[in-house]
Amino acid sequence: MVSAKADIPLDTILVGVGTSPGIAIGESFSLHRSRMAAVPVQIHPDEIPSEIEQFCTAIQESKNQLLDVRDSVTDQRLIDHLYIIDTHLLILEDDALVMETIRTIEEKRINAAGALQLTIQKFQKIFDGIEDEYLRERRSDVDAVGDRIQYNLAGEVRASLKDIDRKVIVVAHDLSPADTLQIDREKVIAFVTDVGGRTSHTSILARSLGIPAIVGLESVTTLVPRGVPIIVDGTNGNLILNPSDVTFQEYLIKKQEYEYQTDSLLAYRELQAVTLDGFKVRLNSNIEMSHDVEVAKEHGAQGVGLLRSEFLYLARTTPPDEEEQYQFYRSVIEAMAPDPVTIRTLDVGGDKFAADINLTDEANPVMGLRAIRFSLKERTLFTVQLRAILRAAKHGRTQIMFPMVTGVEETRDCLACLNEARQQLLAEGIPIAEKLPIGLMIETPSAALVADLLAKEVDFFSIGTNDLIQYCLAVDRGNEHVAYLYNPLHPAVLRSLKFICDAANKENIPVSMCGEMASDPFYTSVLIGLGINELSMSPLAIPRVKRVLRALDRSDGVDLLKKLMSFATVSEVTHYLEREMSGKMSDLFAPLEL
Repeated sequence: MVSAKADIPLDTILVGVGTSPGIAIGESFSLHRSRMAAVPVQIHPDEIPSEIEQFCTAIQESKNQLLDVRDSVTDQRLIDHLYIIDTHLLILEDDALVMETIRTIEEKRINAAGALQLTIQKFQKIFDGIEDEYLRERRSDVDAVGDRIQYNLAGEVRASLKDIDRKVIVVAHDLSPADTLQIDREKVIAFVTDVGGRTSHTSILARSLGIPAIVGLESVTTLVPRGVPIIVDGTNGNLILNPSDVTFQEYLIKKQEYEYQTDSLLAYRELQAVTLDGFKVRLNSNIEMSHDVEVAKEHGAQGVGLLRSEFLYLARTTPPDEEEQYQFYRSVIEAMAPDPVTIRTLDVGGDKFAADINLTDEANPVMGLRAIRFSLKERTLFTVQLRAILRAAKHGRTQIMFPMVTGVEETRDCLACLNEARQQLLAEGIPIAEKLPIGLMIETPSAALVADLLAKEVDFFSIGTNDLIQYCLAVDRGNEHVAYLYNPLHPAVLRSLKFICDAANKENIPVSMCGEMASDPFYTSVLIGLGINELSMSPLAIPRVKRVLRALDRSDGVDLLKKLMSFATVSEVTHYLEREMSGKMSDLFAPLEL
C-alpha cells in the first residue's frame, strides 16, 4: 500500500452501484478525461462546406480509431465482445447521426460540434424514455461515439489506459467500451466511475474480465486524486478511501474468501439443477446478442429463457427488415443448440426507434402504446418479426412469447397474426418450423387475474416479475421516493404468483420466470414451492442459484410457501424467510453477502 493522503480521513466510504463483483485493493489512477463542452456557434454560409468537411473527417478518424482497437484485442475473454465495436461503427455510419448533423449544420448554420451536440441530445432523449434498464443503458454507446467525434473535431488526444505501467485501480468519469477492451488485466485490477449502470457495455465487459467495478459514484473523480490507497468492493458497491490497517486486513481476508467461493461456484457448472428430493429446474439465461450465448454456456445455462429483440430496432431511421431479423435469430438459435431459445417479441414503444413511424409523445409511456399493444397496432411491422422468427425456428428448438398481454382478446389477436405469418410463408414455399411453442409473459395484474383463462390459449407462461411487481403494487421502482415499496415478498405478489402457477398447473402447461426475482437465490425456495421449474437470469447468477437449489428440498419449499402466505405484511414475510434461510443454509448465504 502507498502512503495515505493526509486530506482524506481513514476509512472514508463512498457508495455506488456494484456492477462487477469481487474485491480489489490498490492505489488509484485518475484518468482525467472531461467531456467536450460543445456549444452551437453561428457560422457564415460560406463556412458551411468547411464545417461539413471537418465533421466527415472526424467521423472517418473515429472509425479508424475503433478499427485499431478491434485489431489490437487478443484477450479471448474480450474477443467475443468485439461486436460492441461493430455497434459503434454502425452508429458512425447511421444516417440518424450523420445526415441529421449535416442537415443541422446547413439549416441552422451552426458549427459541426454544436450540430453534433444537438443530434446526440435527440438520441439521449429517446433512450432516457425507455423503461427497460438494459435498453436504456444503450444510451452510453451513443454518448461514447459522440464524445469520440467531438474530440476528433477539436483535434485533441484523449488520455488512454495504455499509459498505465503498474497495477492500479482506474478512477474515471466514465469508460467507453473501447477503453475497457484495451484494459491490460495485469495492470488494471478494478475501476470506478462517476456515471454508468449495471447493464452498460462497460460493466458487462468488466464482468467478462473478472474485474471488480463500481459505477454511479457521481463525484469520485473530484474526491480521489492519483495515488490514494483504495479498496473496491464490486459486490456491494462500497469504495473505501485511505483504509486503516484494520480495514486493510479485514478486506484481505474477504478477498481471499470471495476468490475461493467464486472458484467453487464454477464447479457447479456441469452439475444438474435439481433439489435434494429430485425436483428438476431448468436454469436459462437472459441475453441480448448472439455473442452472449458463449458466456451463458460457460456459466451452465441450459437454454435462453429470454432473448430480447429490442436492440435491433433502436436508434435507427427504419425498422430492421425480415432478413436481418432472421439472420440474428438464427445465429442465436444455432449457437445455443441443442438447448431451447425463447424469443420475446418487440417490447418497446414505437416512438423509441423508427423515425418513419410518427407517434405523439405520451404522458405515461410505461402504460401507453408499448410492447404487444404497439405490435398489434403496427401489424405490418409485427408480421415481419413473426415471419423472421418462424423461419429462424427451423434451425433449432425455439419458443415465442408475447409481452405485456392483458387478456384473452389480445392473446387471440397475437395467435391470429402468427398464423397469418405462417400461412404466408407456407404459400411462398419458405421452410418454417413444424412446431413452435407459444407463450405469454405474465407481467400485468389483469393477466395474472385471468391466468386460468389464458392458460387454455397457449403452451407456456413466463412470469416477468419486474413489471408484475411494480404494476401490482403501483410502484415505480426507478423512483427513489417509493422504490422501498417494491418488494417481491409483498403478500399481494405472492398471491398473484400462486394463482398464476395454480392456473398453469391445472392446464398442465409449464411456468418459467425471467425477472430479477429468478436470479436471487434468497427466493429460490419460494419459487420451487410455487412449482416453477424454469428460471431465466443473467449468466453470472446461474452458478449461485444452482448451488442453493441443490441444497434444498422442494417439499420444504411447499411448506415454506404455505407459511409465508399466512402472513399479512411484507415485514412478517421477509423476517420469517430470512430466519429460515439463515438457519438452514447459513453456510450458503452468509459467505455470498460479502
